[in-house]
Amino acid sequence: MTSADAVSREAPEGKEVRRLDRVIIRFAGDSGDGMQLAGDRFTAETASFGNDLSTLPDFPAEIRAPAGTLPGVSSFQLHFADHDILTPGDAPDVLVAMNPAALKSNVDDLPHGAEIIVDTDEFTGRALRKVGYDGDPLEDGSLDGFHVHPVPLTTLTVGALKEFDLSRKEAERSKNMFALGLLSWMYHRPTEGTEAFLKRKFAKKPHIAEANIAAYRAGWNFGETIEDFAVSYEVAPAATAFPAGTYRNISGNLALSYGLIAASRRADLPLYLGSYPITPASDILHELSKHKNFGVRTFQAEDEIAGIGAALGAAFGGSLAVTTTSGPGVALKSETIGLAVSLELPLLVVDIQRGGPSTGLPTKTEQADLLQAMYGRNGEAPVPVIAPRTPADCFDAALEAARIAVTYRTPVFLLSDGYLANGSEPWRIPEADELPDLRVPFAQGPNHTLDDGSEVFWPYKRDPHTLARPWAVPGTPGLEHRIGGIEKQDGTGNISYDPANHDFMVRTRQAKVDGIDVPDLDVDDPRGARALVLGWGSTYGPITAAVRRLRAAGKSVAQAHLRHLNPFPADLGEVLARYERVIVPEMNLGQLATLLRARYLTDVRALTQVNGMPFKAGQLARMVEEALRED
Repeated sequence: MTSADAVSREAPEGKEVRRLDRVIIRFAGDSGDGMQLAGDRFTAETASFGNDLSTLPDFPAEIRAPAGTLPGVSSFQLHFADHDILTPGDAPDVLVAMNPAALKSNVDDLPHGAEIIVDTDEFTGRALRKVGYDGDPLEDGSLDGFHVHPVPLTTLTVGALKEFDLSRKEAERSKNMFALGLLSWMYHRPTEGTEAFLKRKFAKKPHIAEANIAAYRAGWNFGETIEDFAVSYEVAPAATAFPAGTYRNISGNLALSYGLIAASRRADLPLYLGSYPITPASDILHELSKHKNFGVRTFQAEDEIAGIGAALGAAFGGSLAVTTTSGPGVALKSETIGLAVSLELPLLVVDIQRGGPSTGLPTKTEQADLLQAMYGRNGEAPVPVIAPRTPADCFDAALEAARIAVTYRTPVFLLSDGYLANGSEPWRIPEADELPDLRVPFAQGPNHTLDDGSEVFWPYKRDPHTLARPWAVPGTPGLEHRIGGIEKQDGTGNISYDPANHDFMVRTRQAKVDGIDVPDLDVDDPRGARALVLGWGSTYGPITAAVRRLRAAGKSVAQAHLRHLNPFPADLGEVLARYERVIVPEMNLGQLATLLRARYLTDVRALTQVNGMPFKAGQLARMVEEALRED
């Protein structure tokens, strides 16, 4: 296990119970084995128990990947603890491997002494050969460094469901619940929530619900009675890790969806989503479609261009407008984003980044759309860019994106990624009065007086503080005005080809973005370090965990994390100048590093990774330490 036992005692039935401070579990099997469901349920019960947690789902892009193959392996990793944690963990303490492919693709990640639970029914000669095993790893000694628990999961599950009128194939589908029951016994997880969930999930098929519950209970009873599982483990609730409040487990996409709904209510605007399904952003469309009671309208368009076109039309009509996508969709939406810049209308462009280029790695994570968000449009078309740092932070990032959009009348990029979107952590549910007031007034009447004394409405007459133009809802008497992509005359909004006017409008749109009010950078530097580790987006957890390790080892390292990437915080240049070495970890080839070098002439050191997975804390700590030795 990952930590020394705090307590070791005998359970009433004679089995030993050890108390640990944290555990990392990984469920792995075919994409049809229900590993994501088992992981989700274990996570939900862990959250209800009060542990801090972080998750990392990992699955193929195919709906049903080839069974028994290495590319077809689906996994779900959960790190839970009795204290504050930041990442899903570097190396699993426990691996549940449903077949040889799951074992082979994950065994190299395991530390010495880790526990492996395998479904021995799946370790047939054909299955072993399919993934390149010459012999049976359960018998050839290659796993001697681990605690291996061979369990005939399939046979036990089918046997437990004999009384149900199910075919063998149908019964086998419940083996993920048997495994979940076994792990729930091993780690003293609550059971009531999972049983209630299964009844709800299969409410229209109660016999399937009862079969899954029976398999779940059989797994629990197996762990309780079999001698091979002589020890179970307790991880106490993280009582001191969280401020007081009501918490729930939440994924990044769900938090972002709730943030958008909250933003619409605090802005007193209807929420409109124009979208086209794309991994890993589709869950936002699915979730928002459930909330018509909050005035949410969702439109699943025929393509990416239609989705953002509808959203921009909704913005013109007075809605809080959103379009969701990933990198390939941003490419298709780029012309309409430029139109939104020209029209100066509020529009949230939510990019859940994934591995690229082109179709790339649809279910893997990456941070490689930053330069696309900054510059991926024709002409000078500046767009504010913000990025959440954790799954729960997606809620606050959505509120901040909405604030900027409606206050400054501009499209705003919100850059999340697959790691945040699918991962989860505890989230404190805020009170309504804690949320910002996002209301802005619509134009109601004339705003300009001509030389002859007549009062008129000028659609491009700007607020002197924000440089935002009026937001006039169509149909308001006297506020009729022209829109379109051709350059407008300052003030009047008439079509203009005048060179001086175009120069003025380009510079004004840039000044509007540059003048957005963003907070100064929060720098964590308790010891006056010479080196700063600066990140953005989902690298927050691995960077913070790595910095903690380095400080524990006696290294003096400062840390800061950017939420606002355009404009940068006003004090960023001054912060960078304070340090002899600035290290920037990114899941790309150095895009933020490029921007910092160009803007501040700072010789930053980029630490990059583009393997479709988030940084590991230990790996990143070693990379930072090596960069520090280069001084």
